[in-house]
Amino acid sequence: MNSNRDLLQDNDLAIYEALIGEEKRQQAGIELIPSENYTYPEVLAALGSVFTNKYSEGYPGRRYYGGQQFTDIIENVARDRAKQLFRAEHANVQPLSGSPMNQAVYMAFLRPGDTVLGMDLSHGGHLTHGAPVSHMGKIYNFVRYKTRPEQQGSIDFDELLKTAVEAKPKMVLCGYSSYPRDYDYLRFKEIADQVGALTMADVSHIGGLIAGGAMRNPCDAGFDFVTTTTHKSMRGPRGGMILCKEQHARIIDKSVFPGLQGGPHMNAVAGVAITLGKALQPEYADYCRQVLNNAQVLAKTLLANGSELVTGGTENHMMVIDTVKSFGINGRVAEETLDSISITTNKQVIPDDPNPPLRPSGIRLGTPAATTRGMEGEDMKKLGVWISEALKRYDDQSALEAMKTEVENLCGKFPVPGISD
Repeated sequence: MNSNRDLLQDNDLAIYEALIGEEKRQQAGIELIPSENYTYPEVLAALGSVFTNKYSEGYPGRRYYGGQQFTDIIENVARDRAKQLFRAEHANVQPLSGSPMNQAVYMAFLRPGDTVLGMDLSHGGHLTHGAPVSHMGKIYNFVRYKTRPEQQGSIDFDELLKTAVEAKPKMVLCGYSSYPRDYDYLRFKEIADQVGALTMADVSHIGGLIAGGAMRNPCDAGFDFVTTTTHKSMRGPRGGMILCKEQHARIIDKSVFPGLQGGPHMNAVAGVAITLGKALQPEYADYCRQVLNNAQVLAKTLLANGSELVTGGTENHMMVIDTVKSFGINGRVAEETLDSISITTNKQVIPDDPNPPLRPSGIRLGTPAATTRGMEGEDMKKLGVWISEALKRYDDQSALEAMKTEVENLCGKFPVPGISD
C-alpha cells in the first residue's frame, strides 16, 4: 500500500512538490530565526495522526462530544507534565497558538479600557503586548516601558515603579520577542504587588529553556499567569500553554473554551504531550545548556567581526544585530543577503527604530534550531564569520555564491530531524 507521501504525490502534485522543496531548503541551509526550530519526528507523527479527526470541546471528563477516552488521556498527560516542568499549579494546553493564548488571559481578567504595563515593541515586546496595530492594543490601554540601550538594554526598575504608580495598571506584563536578556521576575512581582496589579509573563521564546532549567522561571517568583508557545525553544508543535495559580484555573479554562475558541486541535495536544515528555528527560537540560553556550559563541564571534549587538551581547538564545550601524544596510537587505547564502534570519526593529518595520535597522538570530541539528561552538564560529562577511560584502555576488557553498557543505553534515533521505 502506498505511504501517505506517495498518496500526496499521486493526488496533489503541487502540494507534494512544495513539501519536497521545503524539506530540501531546510536541509541545505540553517534556520537561525530564534523563534524557529526543528520538531521531533514523534511530534510530526502525532500531528499526522487520527487525533486530527476528533472534536473535543470542553476538558477531560467534561466534554461536549462522546468518544473522548483517548483524547482525555493525552490532554491529562500534557497538563500533568507541564505542571511538573514549570512547577505550576494549573496548566491549560488547548490554546491554538501564542496570540490567542495571551488574548485568553487578557479577556479573562481585564475589561476593555483597563491598563496594562508592558514592554515597548521596538525594545523587544510582542504584538500582543499592546502594539497599536494589534486588536489587543485597541481594546486595552497599554502603557509601555522601555529598556536602556545605553546600559546594554537593562531595565530601570525605579522608573518602572514610578510609571506603575502613575498608570495604576490592572496587570504588569513582562515578556519579549526580541530582547536578548533574562528577566528579574522578582522585581516585576514586587512592583506589581505595590500597585495591586496581576502579574503575567509571556515566555514564548524561552519556555523551553525555562523547562530545561537553563533560565529563570516566573512561576517560582509567584506570577499569576505564565504563557508560552510550545514550538520555538521547546521543539514542539505550534501551540500555546497557559500556566497559572490554582485560584485562577476555572476562569482561565472558561476563557480559552468556550470564551475564545472551540474545539482544541487534539493532534497538536498529543504533540505537546510528547514534547513535554522529552523535556523531562535529563538530555533535554543538556540541550538547553548547549543552546545558551552556542548563543554566547555566536554573539562573541559576531562582535569580533564588526557587528554591533543590541544589549551588547546575549543572556539567552537570541541576539539582534544593528545592521545599519554595523554594515550600513537595513534589516531587509541583511535578511535577503543571508537568505542568498542559505542562512535564514529575520529583519528586526531595534529600540526606538527610526526605520519602518519592513525596512528596520536590524536582524534577529538565535541558536535553538542549529543546536537541535547538533551544531556546537566551532560551527557557531563559522556561521558568525560567514554572517559578518556576507553583510560586509552584500553586493559581491561571487563572494556570496562561494559562502553559500560553504554553508551548505556544513549543513550537509547535520541532518534535520524528521526529514528522510
